[in-house]
Amino acid sequence: MKWIDLRSDTVTMPTAEMREAMAIAEVGDDVYEDDPTVNRLEKLAAEIIGKEAAIFVPTGTFGNQMCLFVHCNRGDEILAGEYSHILYHEAGAPAVIAGVQTRTFNVINGRIRPDEIRSKIRPLTDIHYPRTGLICIENALSNGKVMPLENMREVYEIAQEHGLPVHLDGARVFNAATALNIDVKALTQYCDSVMFCLSKGLCAPVGSMVAGTKDFINKARKSRKIMGGGMRQAGIIAAAGIIALEKMVTRLKEDHDNAKYLGDELSKIDGIDVLQDSIQINMVFFDMSKTGYDSFRLEKEFLSYGIKINPEEDGLVRFVTNHGVTKEDIDYVIQTFKKLIS
Repeated sequence: MKWIDLRSDTVTMPTAEMREAMAIAEVGDDVYEDDPTVNRLEKLAAEIIGKEAAIFVPTGTFGNQMCLFVHCNRGDEILAGEYSHILYHEAGAPAVIAGVQTRTFNVINGRIRPDEIRSKIRPLTDIHYPRTGLICIENALSNGKVMPLENMREVYEIAQEHGLPVHLDGARVFNAATALNIDVKALTQYCDSVMFCLSKGLCAPVGSMVAGTKDFINKARKSRKIMGGGMRQAGIIAAAGIIALEKMVTRLKEDHDNAKYLGDELSKIDGIDVLQDSIQINMVFFDMSKTGYDSFRLEKEFLSYGIKINPEEDGLVRFVTNHGVTKEDIDYVIQTFKKLIS
């Protein structure tokens, strides 16, 4: 059975070219920095993203938390969006790993209010306050929206005024750049460190990258070791990451176009309210409560038709298009959806 998997773009499978490259990859010991394939991936990632250096890490969560660990002192406070992945979907790691507390700001329609950021930065004149150590932003956001370039610049300039670093959770930063039709470097110029995933829409089987200054990445190597992320002969998986960056970035628009098509077709079903304004990358959010059909039941029923989805979260269902989902697959999903709820 061919599965149509709309749960996330994390479910993408490595391409045949990736599998072949992995099989023949030249390897060394990455902890000693002598794995040639990892070194090539890190150099390529830094060049593409517009930073001095980069480091290969196992996962996006690992990369984000490693950056907090490097940037901050224990007891610092970080600023992050209320529903950002770092705070909402990383299991409380900022407190566990970096030993920091968090202070949230609102992100409304993909935008951060500069005056709110200013108001959240702690003054250094009162010994009762924690020190603000880092501002974390996200692009694309977890809700599928894209933060405008100008807004990123506003936040970065405020951070510079206060001598604060900015970390970009860019798990889907190439999706954001694709949606804005700009070079990814235009986005990453407004951050001091950035994490981006190779294993989502870019189809690598595992791995993410962290990029920043050479000094930051040198410090990150020790933090990666402390966190257990030294991966030895990692060239085997880095080989797929090279192909992800060289060949898979340019195809992300196909996923975005498919998401728009999926949203349009879902909106034609009675009782489905699609958040059309949120379809900016490859995610479609919708409310199906008016259909009277339980989303948890839909998840189970879909399985018998070869379709994988997640049930609703906070009242919304999310479908995510990816390399493994074609327009024909979407037509099949819509037909099956109509059959089940009718």
